[in-house]
Amino acid sequence: QVQLVESGGGLVQPGGSLRLSCAVSGSIFTIDTMAWYRQAPGKEREMVARLFHGGSTNYTDSVKGRFTITKDAANRAMYLQMDSLKREDTAVYFCNTVSFRGISNWGQGTQVTVSS
Repeated sequence: QVQLVESGGGLVQPGGSLRLSCAVSGSIFTIDTMAWYRQAPGKEREMVARLFHGGSTNYTDSVKGRFTITKDAANRAMYLQMDSLKREDTAVYFCNTVSFRGISNWGQGTQVTVSS
């Protein structure tokens, strides 16, 4: 089992930046992919950024060029650097891991609000 705890959310003005962190503990050796998702009010949860075991990444189109997903070498933390934030980025952000056996784990979420 993998445990995930997000931090770093908050209120930021449009055009600003935030860095989300996700502390990872438990069976880290089982992790295949790591990802950030978000869910805005009244909308379905969507994948924002994903980091594969081999190091490749993919992003949803709306954040390409603005967000960057990274992790530490030990798989004990992952990050989401968010730049040029827009009001439509407002959501609860969740970190997620999927094991080599397909088991998915979620954090509790952290609120990001982009508003002037």
